[in-house]
Amino acid sequence: MIRILLSRKLGELKMSQADLARMTGIRPNTINELYNEFAERINLQHLDLICEALNCDLSELLIYIPNSIPQVNRTRAGFKKKENP
Repeated sequence: MIRILLSRKLGELKMSQADLARMTGIRPNTINELYNEFAERINLQHLDLICEALNCDLSELLIYIPNSIPQVNRTRAGFKKKENP
């Protein structure tokens, strides 16, 4: 699962969603979706603008947490992925 840490970063900087929207030109609704982790897709240009505005690295905004139940169970060849013992 991918987690979006925008709310944490804005909190650290004591910055509002509206401030970020004004700085980046990104629609407030889009910022809100990222802030509340409702976004299903993220525009790379938006990520670039947000990192620039917040003076941060992408790793401060997005993290990967492995799923407790694997979502991928087949390879391209159609064989089940072997689990490590």
